Amino acid sequence: MRFENHSRPARVRLRRHLTAALFSAIVLAAAAPARAELVVFADGGFLKVAGYEVMGERVHLALAAGGVLRVPLSRIERVVEDEVVPAPEAAGEPVVEAAGFPWRFAADQVVPGTPYGAEIYAAARRHELNPQLVAALVRAESAFDSGALSTKGARGLMQLMPATARRFGLGERQIFEPERNLEAGTRYLRWLLDRFDGDVVRALAAYNAGEGTVDRYGGVPPFRETLSYIRRISGELGLAAAL
Repeated sequence: MRFENHSRPARVRLRRHLTAALFSAIVLAAAAPARAELVVFADGGFLKVAGYEVMGERVHLALAAGGVLRVPLSRIERVVEDEVVPAPEAAGEPVVEAAGFPWRFAADQVVPGTPYGAEIYAAARRHELNPQLVAALVRAESAFDSGALSTKGARGLMQLMPATARRFGLGERQIFEPERNLEAGTRYLRWLLDRFDGDVVRALAAYNAGEGTVDRYGGVPPFRETLSYIRRISGELGLAAAL
């Protein structure tokens, strides 16, 4: 068998290439793509994918037809898992009855007995929201972990995607600061309630799946994740489920 005599620089380059390839293989094996079906972009577009993986400030989208699309995380508004396919006439039906829920701030509402209760109360009062609603949403989103970082790229107490945070005045370096995160997230929730005429169910659906998705389905979108999310928050608030 004949061996080629590589020069030292060539051997060094070869070792570097092999090391880089091995490192990439280890990273990809250790960080399996998070399961995802529907990616909602900041410009309103949708894309169904077979896999979704955050790599720093970029996202690798495994396309259903094969191949990978790499995009900045800042372009993505939402990622929703596990699409449900119910009967077409049931797609927009509400999952809870919230007609009588007092979502607006009132003087007799108390500070939530939760972590960051005083900060939640202050943000809710500024944006004229019931602090119990904001606290229930924070519990569902992050369990009051200000450093929470999801596999989808959502961050902080109210699990804001960078694109949503930017829309409501929050810079990427501030997104994990509890008070700033609560301020931006509460502003967004109030904006959604105004947009959907005080419909708490649709506002919560939009917080989870994006307002464009709610518009597209004419109501609560038929995603298992979104339905579970609304039920969880409604249960926290004592709303009756209309299953």
